[in-house]
Amino acid sequence: MTLRKSNPAFLNGVPEMLVLKLLTERAMHGYDLVQAIKSESRDELAFGEGCIYPILHRLEAEGLLKSSKEEVGGRVRVVYRATARGRARLAETVSNWRQVVSSINRVLEGEGHGRPAMA
Repeated sequence: MTLRKSNPAFLNGVPEMLVLKLLTERAMHGYDLVQAIKSESRDELAFGEGCIYPILHRLEAEGLLKSSKEEVGGRVRVVYRATARGRARLAETVSNWRQVVSSINRVLEGEGHGRPAMA
């Protein structure tokens, strides 16, 4: 039996950012999003449908996504798209994310507070 590794706790907020990113590129239903995140992260990130669908519903309620029923593969599915507000939220979130990553990298590399970088 192989153990499935779980995503680290510090990834809070990341699924929302990834959902918005992917839905600005193309319309998808929930299962497609789950598969796209897994595929595009080269299997490093795995968020199940139980994580993704509540995010989709919340983002739609906030006006960041819109949905429609469409036939996909012979089945009617709810397909989501990012709205203009969703794209604006994504831009803000990505900017904040990059600032946090940059700050963390400075600390990890020992570049903060005038200390020399670690060898």
